[in-house]
Amino acid sequence: MPVQIPVQQSRLDRFKKGFKRTWPLHVLILPAFILTILFHYVPMLGLVIAFQDYKPWLGFFKSEWVGLTHFRNLFMFEDSVNVIWNTLIISVLKISFGVSVPVVFALLLNEVRNIGLKRSIQTLVYLPHFLSWVILGGILIDVLSINGGLVNRVITSLFGIDPIFFLGTGNWFRTTLVVSDIWKEFGFSAIVYLAAIAGINPSLYEAAEVDGATRWKQILHITIPGMLPIIVVVGTLQLGNILNAGFDQVFNLYNPLVYREGDIIDTFVYRNALLEGNFSFATAIGLFKSVISFGMVVYSYRLAYKYANYRVW
Repeated sequence: MPVQIPVQQSRLDRFKKGFKRTWPLHVLILPAFILTILFHYVPMLGLVIAFQDYKPWLGFFKSEWVGLTHFRNLFMFEDSVNVIWNTLIISVLKISFGVSVPVVFALLLNEVRNIGLKRSIQTLVYLPHFLSWVILGGILIDVLSINGGLVNRVITSLFGIDPIFFLGTGNWFRTTLVVSDIWKEFGFSAIVYLAAIAGINPSLYEAAEVDGATRWKQILHITIPGMLPIIVVVGTLQLGNILNAGFDQVFNLYNPLVYREGDIIDTFVYRNALLEGNFSFATAIGLFKSVISFGMVVYSYRLAYKYANYRVW
């Protein structure tokens, strides 16, 4: 009669055999694992100050506990409510145009038949992605300056209107944020859509040509449906960034004149914590943002799985 090996024992044996074979790989990732624990998980212990009236000279253990007071204040103060709305508005605009513009660009670039011209265009539109907002912020401040900036010179000479204070007027500042972010990222974001187009079966286009379909009909009935799954995946996964309006960009471009329309959660937390010393209130805002973002990430992955069969394993 055959002897049955317990399931747990067989799994343990397989684990031991696998570990003996792959232990060098575990050693390689050990430094990264340690750094992740030290700089991403250990600092999370500091979230306790969101529930305290934290005083640096008293520390975590002696500061007074205030419970959910800072979270209640988050929705009572006009400034904090305003930055939440600003973050949502700017993020929604960036996500909407950040998905649609690369799709349109990929469709247009795919129709370019000159390979040299196509590659030149790709190289030019990819370059801004590799520049930091510190550099681009300085460039935009000069180009959009109300005193002799290139853009205002063109506007004044062509339309005869007064210069526009792009970085000092609230609504113009939001527009500048969205447009400059799309300009920086649309070329690099289009890579995934160009890859999706390249994966479409060429025989579909050949059959469409035989049936007399024009290029527009081929785009409408073959290219776009072929891109649709990746568009759905990218669009739904972007929901996880709904409260990330781009700290680097806003921090390098904003000023007190546009706090009302341009201040976002991350810059608000920065000023409250590091400039004004309201550590507990700033931590409460950051924790609120993190919890909502975590929920949106989980929800977006469920949507991507439901509508595009996208899985992370």
